[in-house]
Amino acid sequence: MLSAILSASSAETLVIVISIITICAFLFFAIFIAMRLKKCPSDKIMVVYGKVNGGGSSQCFHGGAVFVWPVFQSYQFLDLTPISVTVDLKRAIARHNTRIDVPAVFTVAISTEEGVMQNAAERLLGLGQQDIRGLATDIIFGRLRFLIAATDIEEIDAARDKFLETAAKDIEGELNKIGLRLINVNITDITLSNNN
Repeated sequence: MLSAILSASSAETLVIVISIITICAFLFFAIFIAMRLKKCPSDKIMVVYGKVNGGGSSQCFHGGAVFVWPVFQSYQFLDLTPISVTVDLKRAIARHNTRIDVPAVFTVAISTEEGVMQNAAERLLGLGQQDIRGLATDIIFGRLRFLIAATDIEEIDAARDKFLETAAKDIEGELNKIGLRLINVNITDITLSNNN
């Protein structure tokens, strides 16, 4: 009789211990999932890198949440805040050696378009706003100078909107290569340079 009572109490103890272990394991798993589930705000792109699906070097997420595996993966954010780029192009040479001044302000930002977003992850991750502004300025300055060199001043004067549209399309194509998109172009004036 005594052995039956002892064996019944050890069976109950075993059930209690197994229950406690199960509850602890479930809580540990829930905390683990909660800590590694990372949310991406709408004004950022989350770049997960390390061992990622699809065999690439990184995956980009705009909004939502994603599970980031410890040890195998890490993540960083890219800021989608627009960046203002002032390009005060002086004495640019148009066709037929006419020199013109083209003060302009461009607004750019990191793109959320699928392929372009991946370019940003590969080329802009870890850079600050000033570094990104510097890259954008160099690209815009070079492309604007090239476009002006291929155009007559009379063509620019006669069809300023068309020139602006062509410039925007060309510059955006170049910016896309590093992961940026062109939001706005404002060429304040195009004038003949005083020092011909």
